[in-house]
Amino acid sequence: MKKLMLIAGAVTMGLGLACGATAADTVKIGVIMPLSGNSGNAGKSAVAALEIAAQIINEAHPEMKNLPLAAGAGLPNLGGAKIELVVADHQGNPSEGQNQTLRLITQEHVVAMLGSYHSNVSFTATAIAERYGIPFIIGDSVAANITGRGFQWVFRTTPIASDFANNYMEFLSDLKKEGHPVGNIAVVFENTDYGTSVAGTVREAAKAHGLNIVADITYNANGADVSPQVIQLKEKKPDAIIFISYTSDAILYMKTMKNLDYLPRVVIGDDSGFSDPAFITAVGDIAQGSINRSAWDVGPKGSTTYLINEMYTKKTGHGLDDTSGRNMQALFVLAEAINRAGSTKPEAIQKALRETDLKPAQLMMGYKGVKFDQTGQNTLAATYLIQLFGKDYIAVWPPAKAQHKLAYPFKGWK
Repeated sequence: MKKLMLIAGAVTMGLGLACGATAADTVKIGVIMPLSGNSGNAGKSAVAALEIAAQIINEAHPEMKNLPLAAGAGLPNLGGAKIELVVADHQGNPSEGQNQTLRLITQEHVVAMLGSYHSNVSFTATAIAERYGIPFIIGDSVAANITGRGFQWVFRTTPIASDFANNYMEFLSDLKKEGHPVGNIAVVFENTDYGTSVAGTVREAAKAHGLNIVADITYNANGADVSPQVIQLKEKKPDAIIFISYTSDAILYMKTMKNLDYLPRVVIGDDSGFSDPAFITAVGDIAQGSINRSAWDVGPKGSTTYLINEMYTKKTGHGLDDTSGRNMQALFVLAEAINRAGSTKPEAIQKALRETDLKPAQLMMGYKGVKFDQTGQNTLAATYLIQLFGKDYIAVWPPAKAQHKLAYPFKGWK
């Protein structure tokens, strides 16, 4: 009987090791990003940021002690277990996003998922995670419908489209108060979930703020010619244009505007393509004064954000951008929840995520905190507006966050 009890105890211990994590285990996080195609550069930049975040968690970084898990090495409540990223390329294709999420869950046995840049990919991939009961945390995709489906396993740290739209309108209202002509605006958006969702919220916000949309222009993402759209903008003469575009499209619009000698007063890019380092490399010299949204700021020398940016620059050759930073923040939030759960069981991670309550001082992004509502949306997410000066974006709005005086009008290539 004693021998049988010892065997049973050994089996129980073995089952415990299979379900939880020990010091010898790694905690496998599945990551899906576009590593090829037109958004490949943005996806690779995001993965580089996630790798830096994992390095900060896995190694001791006491100089960043304000970040949860940075001071020590690994996840202390799981015996010092390390984060292991299992990365897959969804190619910007929603179906491939589904396939890769399924593979990571069923074959790689990841305990949580993170992704995925494109809103339409996040929409389909999260449905797979929901079906299998695996937490999926979103750091960047902003389409409102992702967290509006009653899902229980989806959590999003980033601000969403309605937040940005209201910020744009408040900014334009401030310009109007300063005497600049702001009455008519244009919305230019790509025709996937990301573009259509954000455009819808911009329309609602514009109506609420009494701004007239004189041009509401959709286009096929990753097209080869946007001359008809730019000609339409020239004819309608809006006071400000809001572009909701991925990288290749944002670059093409800037080049076409220069070719057609069209210089609007205000150009606002809705992050994404405008935040991609490839945008500045390709057309930064003809997009001077373009406005973007961001919750990322390098901060003063020696600060946590400054040190993170140094690590990222050493790895990639360029500074951290907002989109990559938002993904990095998402991994920090997920890892903190896993550690607090003290388990790699999905239901324990889910519970810990629901109970997350991080303060601004614990973050590397400029959010007011991280606390999820019943839909999985971070209710404390925030952003501000930045403007391109030379090769750098610098905060210009709201005034409390501004580090540079707003340049008006849009300078472009002049």
